[in-house]
Amino acid sequence: MPDWQSISQQLQIASGVDLTIDSTLPVGGGCINAAYALTGNQNGNRQTFFIKINTADSLSMFEAEAEGLHVLIDSQSLRVPTPLCSGIAGPDAWLAMEYVALKSTGDDAQLGRGLAAMHQIQRPQFGWHRHNTIGNTPQLNHWTDSWVTFWVEQRLGAQLELAGQNGAGHSLLRRGDMLQTALPAFFADYQPVPSLLHGDLWSGNTAFDTQGLPVIFDPAVYFGDRETDLAMTELFGGFSPAFYTAYNAVWPLDTGYVTRKILYNLYHILNHFNLFGGGYRSQARDMIDRLLSECG
Repeated sequence: MPDWQSISQQLQIASGVDLTIDSTLPVGGGCINAAYALTGNQNGNRQTFFIKINTADSLSMFEAEAEGLHVLIDSQSLRVPTPLCSGIAGPDAWLAMEYVALKSTGDDAQLGRGLAAMHQIQRPQFGWHRHNTIGNTPQLNHWTDSWVTFWVEQRLGAQLELAGQNGAGHSLLRRGDMLQTALPAFFADYQPVPSLLHGDLWSGNTAFDTQGLPVIFDPAVYFGDRETDLAMTELFGGFSPAFYTAYNAVWPLDTGYVTRKILYNLYHILNHFNLFGGGYRSQARDMIDRLLSECG
């Protein structure tokens, strides 16, 4: 059980307002962290906070997440829960943020338009000024001029190295090496720009507030090819045609996206293999084979 007394004391210091805890209720939906809705009394007013909990060595993960949330908030493109503070309480690290009441349906078109607006915020290089995590796998973000180099070294190559340590097998790794060598072929007629990315944009990390406006959360922020965000929306489904129509009305996707989305989702499938094992290895192998067939 989290040390709620310590957490509430640190929340009080961060907010400058006395807080008396009324309740702490588990919130479902995540497989990496435990999550709670902490409701307290602040000077006679009830307030609810969203609290994430993990082991104490996860504090840097929460700090990177909070910084990523602030970057998304600053983009003024979509609603994002405001991070408040983080810290250590006994054996746990924790992150406190604004509690947003969520529902599963709302303005899908606004989600598409907002994402396109967010992607139009750009930097001169690919990466970010700090590393973060994808799930709880370390995600490197060294600033890099070349997108192909960035993807080979800090995304695909990093996951393949982990996969080797996790028993992926020689055949998958050999073909993964072949794919890394062939990667420039997928960008012969396409030059991506470094766009602000959510980085982990599956349907479980989007929802709608009580007014039906879209909300995004749980990011793995960096600056990269916008197609990576769009590709992940297709990986597990859950996004409506209205979302894609609205996105393309603001910033149409390149025709080569149809092939490159397999490359980008391979990163996440390899990460799922490294986190959970199971059938993700065969799915990753099939994706690699399809990509190799595309580039001859």
